[in-house]
Amino acid sequence: MRQRQFLSKHSDGFHKVAYAEWGDPLNKNTIVCAHGLTLNGRYFDWFAKAAEDHYRIICPDSIGRGKSDWIDPSLYWFDQYVADNATLLSHIGLESEINWVGTSMGGLIGIHLATHKNTPLKRLVLNDVGPFIASAAITAIGEYIGKDERYKTIAEVEEQLRKLYPKFGNLTNEQWRHLARIGSQLTEEGDLRLAYDPRVREYFRRGGDYSIWDLWEKIDIPILILRGGESAILTQETLEEMVERNPNARSHVFAGIGHAPPLMTGDQIDVILDFLNAS
Repeated sequence: MRQRQFLSKHSDGFHKVAYAEWGDPLNKNTIVCAHGLTLNGRYFDWFAKAAEDHYRIICPDSIGRGKSDWIDPSLYWFDQYVADNATLLSHIGLESEINWVGTSMGGLIGIHLATHKNTPLKRLVLNDVGPFIASAAITAIGEYIGKDERYKTIAEVEEQLRKLYPKFGNLTNEQWRHLARIGSQLTEEGDLRLAYDPRVREYFRRGGDYSIWDLWEKIDIPILILRGGESAILTQETLEEMVERNPNARSHVFAGIGHAPPLMTGDQIDVILDFLNAS
């Protein structure tokens, strides 16, 4: 794994976007892994290790997360996320064949990018997210993120993550500890905090449904939709409508898991790699 970065632009200047890179950097067969709302690119370490023999893997930290810069919180929304990832795709190189694997927020970024003219995306994997999220689910997200709590040890961070993500499924103790390590950072006072800007919550406190069905129907590449069978973010009703409204889409449901499948177990990883290899 190599840690890299590039500069992207926002309305008032430039900012750093960090990313982890796995596999042969000359391999044109590339997977970009885009994380969820409060996580970062290292969330995909298990997936990247499983795929790096056959793919170049790029795992960016969205602005305000991980090792990327924090900026004006009014910019923590999809216009900026899409612009940053368009810059990333240019940075990767035009000759690369891009497969996009996006969890939650990362999947929505992928939907936006896939509808752009001359998109370099060849395949799209959406992990527990779709073009419609009900207001109640958005409100619930706004209530649990951004509390900016402090922790003394990695063990305390791990305990908090287990509470925040009780529906991640049967992760090992090693995997939970890994998520705690990559999902936290030191403060100036020497405490630990979760590794994201708590101000990312601001858009989620405005209320209302989130709907981009108009974009969904424009996507013209193979799509795999993954759903946690107990997810409140991607309901079964929305999943069925997604498949009905875009003939390029197929789906797979993981029983006993909520939002979102962590893509750290062999069965979840294999479903994605089988799709990428076959489509």
